[in-house]
Formats: sequence, structure tokens, C-alpha cells
Amino acid sequence: MSKNLILENLSKHYGSLIAVDNVSLEIQPGEFLCFLGPSGCGKTTILRMITGFEEITSGKIIYDGVVINNVIPQKREFGIVFQSYALFPNMTVNQNVAFGLRMRKVPQKVMNERVDEILGLIGLRGWESHYPSQLSGGQQQRVALGRALAIKPKILLLDEPLSALDAKIRIRLRTVIKRLQEELGITLIYVTHDQEEALALADRVVVMRNGEFRQIGTPWEIYKKPKTSFIAGFVGISNFITGKKENDRVRFGSRLFRVFGIDAVESETVHLAIRPENIDALLPESLAEGLIPSNIIETTVEVINFLGSVVRVAFMLEDEEMLVDISEKEFERRNLKRGDKIRLYFPPDAFHVYKELFRKLI
Repeated sequence: MSKNLILENLSKHYGSLIAVDNVSLEIQPGEFLCFLGPSGCGKTTILRMITGFEEITSGKIIYDGVVINNVIPQKREFGIVFQSYALFPNMTVNQNVAFGLRMRKVPQKVMNERVDEILGLIGLRGWESHYPSQLSGGQQQRVALGRALAIKPKILLLDEPLSALDAKIRIRLRTVIKRLQEELGITLIYVTHDQEEALALADRVVVMRNGEFRQIGTPWEIYKKPKTSFIAGFVGISNFITGKKENDRVRFGSRLFRVFGIDAVESETVHLAIRPENIDALLPESLAEGLIPSNIIETTVEVINFLGSVVRVAFMLEDEEMLVDISEKEFERRNLKRGDKIRLYFPPDAFHVYKELFRKLI
């Protein structure tokens, strides 16, 4: 039987507060799964129920065909790494990594070999005799990761493990975690509120809000096909337009945009989302041949934000601030400055169409 982990109609209530609301999911062996959502959405509560540190109100957790609701954490043989490193300050790197093995009374020779193997995997050979206070934050998190991996857990769970680290170290450790997961072929469940982290690491992402699963899919599906306006705004950046349907077009102030897919919305009012990178910045000399004239606007550059490979330009559309992304090379070639005029094209197939706007749902 395949060692799947199944969440079946899982709920967690704290009195009248519903932290997790009747969610179901099957996690495949060797899968890298991310729970993604804002603070308080229930993602850490789910992780704690999986590990056995949180009692289940209703539903089942099934691993390898067996319901494990009442199995104590020590018997589940799942590894967990918390946001706080929780290292023993009076133990060396070697002793911290070996802790779980020692508790399991693993023979010394086997333990030494396993610790050396783990230190090689996490890149800390040569640091065996150092204490946590002598390590950087990134190194401490590697030790915590190594300690969890040393016991050869069936599933490894990470609860916002990189949130306390600075940006460069976070990116470096993301690579370490992804490489380890792929090399070891381990099932890894990762909790984060950082959408960039989730998209970079996961095979599948579960987007949560108010204790519910709002969308489950690959990073590409979550980013390219957000099911709700909340996801369009939470995962990545989106411009939002609220307008009125007029046949196959949407009126927004004095603008009348051609939009594909608005037939699916029955109400007269529709909410559109479009990513900054999906708006085309037209060259001054560009012809509008093949383009829908009503979807071309001329506007003024209001604010310029340099983001490295892209430059994010803010502009006004019917008194609403919008964003468009232009490649750094293209921006430099145009020599754009604040106050310059710019022509933009909104492709009709680049809009996501929603019947509700997430700002009203929060």
C-alpha cells in the first residue's frame, strides 16, 4: 500500500472559533506540498494536527492506510522544524543533530555515521564542535533541519522555517531544502505566508483562507489561473478593475474594455484582475494593427520602482492606480521618466473575471 497521507473532513474548533473547517486532501509519497495563506488562516493548526501536537475536533488523519488521530507525536515518526530553531544551547552541532538518534538508542557507530552523513547534506562538516551561540541564524536553521532528518522521518514538516532570516539567506536555504527533499525523496509539508517561497519550492500549493482550502494546484496553476479574486491579490500582484458588463465588453469609467470570458458572470457588475506583466507597453511608433483599439490607453508615468530584472511603473486609469511591469532592458532603451507619456495595451485574454472582489470578503 502506498504511504499516502490523507486528511479527511478535518476540522479544529476552539470554542466558537473555527480554525480549520472541514478540509480534505491526499498528499502523495515524495511530494513537496506547501500550505500558503495569511496569518490566522489555519495552516499551522493543520500542521500541528498532522504531527499530533494539536487535538482534532472532527475528521481523520490517515497515514499508510491507518487512522493516526490518537497516535502520540513520538510514535508518528514525523520530523518537524519550527520557525524558532529550538536547538539545545548546551549541546554542540554534533550533539543536537544526534539527539533524536540517541533518544531512540541507536548504536554509537551507526549514530556517528548518520550524523556525518547529515552534516554533509546540510553543508556543516567542520562545525561539529560548535555551539548554537557560535552559529549564524542560517546555520542554526540547518542544524534544526539536520536534527529532523537524522531520524529518517516518514514525513518532514516545516513551519515557516525561514521567516526569521534575512532575504539572501532565505533564498540560499530554500535551495538547500529543495535539493535535500529531491535527493532524499521524502514527503515534505511546508507552511508559509510567503507566496514567493511557496511558488519556488512546492510541487503543489494549498491556498488557505479562514480555515478553508480555497485552491489546490501546481505553482503555475495557482499563479496563472487564480480561482478567486482573493488568490489573484494574495499570490503575486494584480490590478483590479470593477465595471459594468456591456455585451462582450466592460465599462470602466469612460473606458470600454473588450474582455474574454465575461459570459460566465451573470451579474451586471464584474470584477477584473490583470497582472502587471500581462499589460503590454507599446512603443511610440508601434502600429495598433491586430490590436483592439478600445483596449489601448495612453497614460502618464507616475512612479517608477526598479526591481532588478523588471521595472514596475505606476500609472492612473480612471482615477485608480495601476501597475505595469517593463523589462529592465526595455525600460533603459526607452529612457522613461516620471511624467512621460506611455501607451499600454490590455489584451482581452489577460483578464481574470470574478463575480466578487476579495477586498469586500476580508
